[in-house]
Amino acid sequence: QVQLVESGGGLVQAGGSLRLSCAASGRTFSRYTMGWFRQAPGKERDYVARISWTGIGLFSYYADSVKGRFTIARDNAKNRLYLQMNSLKPEDTAVYYCAAGPTSARRTPSEYDSWGQGTQVIVSS
Repeated sequence: QVQLVESGGGLVQAGGSLRLSCAASGRTFSRYTMGWFRQAPGKERDYVARISWTGIGLFSYYADSVKGRFTIARDNAKNRLYLQMNSLKPEDTAVYYCAAGPTSARRTPSEYDSWGQGTQVIVSS
């Protein structure tokens, strides 16, 4: 497994931006599918985005709710995962988690093996 630590959360006004980071330990970071999930109070943990190596290149995928506003990226040399969040809305308020899983991991939390502790994002209206 890989250890993950998120950072970059905070309070922002609607329409603003935040950049989340996830630092990963381990020498096999590049092999993992990396994902971002979020969980609002009283709700289930929801898929946000993932980035994975498919054999022919890096591909990123997004939940419909964030498509066009969020961008996921990874820096394998630095063992880092990022989530650039623009045009934030109050409904984006949640604890954001990064997760690592096998190349087969998709949109379900149970497909991921390792999780960070989460970072809080609050978007005020």
